[in-house]
Parts: sequence; C-alpha cells; structure tokens
Amino acid sequence: MTATTNAQARARLIDLLRERSVIRGDFVLASGKRSTYYIDARRTTMSGEGQALIGPLGLAALQAHDWTPRAVGGLTLGADPVAYAIVHTANLSGDSLNAFTVRKEAKTHGTGRRIEGCFDPGDGVVIIEDVITTGRSTLAAIAAVHAAGGHVHGVLAVVDREEGGRREVEAAGIPVAVLVTVSELGV
Repeated sequence: MTATTNAQARARLIDLLRERSVIRGDFVLASGKRSTYYIDARRTTMSGEGQALIGPLGLAALQAHDWTPRAVGGLTLGADPVAYAIVHTANLSGDSLNAFTVRKEAKTHGTGRRIEGCFDPGDGVVIIEDVITTGRSTLAAIAAVHAAGGHVHGVLAVVDREEGGRREVEAAGIPVAVLVTVSELGV
C-alpha cells in the first residue's frame, strides 16, 4: 500500500469508526469505569468495508514495525475479525500468516485448549486488540500465549482509548502499534 493510499484508507477507517462504532451514552466498561461513550469496534471490524480497510492497514503496521509473526490473534471476540482481515490480506499478497483465538478460559471438553486455531508452542505472534483501554485483556492474551510457549513480538490495536492501556503493555516490555486513537475519533 502506498503512503497516499495508506493515508486515505486510514482517514476512511476513522470516518467509519465514527459512523458505526462510537456510541454516546452512559456505559460501564469492562474495567468497571464509567464512560460517556462506548466504542463498539465490532460494528466496523465485522463490516465488509471495515475488513477491506483494516486488513491492509494492519499488515502495513506489522511491516512498519518489522514484526514477522507466524500468526496474529487475541482474545475472542474483539480480536477475531481484525486478525482474519490481516491474514486474508497477507495471503493475497503472497505472505504466509495465520490466525488464532485466545479463549477467556480453556475449554472443559474436546482438546481443552485455551488457544484455538493456527498456534503452536514456539510461534512468534502479534496480539490483536480491537480497543485497548486499561491493557488488562491485552496482558491476559499475552500471558496465555507465553504460557502456551509462544513469543509475542508486539500488540496491534485498532483503537487506543488513551486511558493507560498502551502504557501498561509497553511497561511489560511489549511494543504497541495503534491504527487510530480516540482523540482522532473526536471523542
């Protein structure tokens, strides 16, 4: 993706997030904090246009940080459509990249895995977040990957709420790339 095309796609992603994903009201976030807005990124990341924008932007972000993971993924459900968009774009570009999902807890049946999909011990991965707020869920996904024998190159978030999550993850020694900040959404 050229710099101009990348800038245009990013501008459209910001517009799409504003149109589809920013909801005003009174909300309790997963962190327990109250907020006058909620970012339901899935309303963008699960749309066809959102997928078409996020795939190339996400892949470009991985390349810009020199991250060469075997797979991308994170806590289900927010990370899933973002990971799939990036993997699809990589495949179209001739790159080998897979996706995985981290469950909140291991299954009690079948294989009993907490990480599903294309993940093996020893894999280098990038953790995906749709929205990073406090960093708690991101750190949980990182811990699950480490416990399963994986190595985390970094974290890619679609939206940073700018509430300290990025700082928490980076304090743990994991670099973070962000496609859009909440400030850019005008919230």
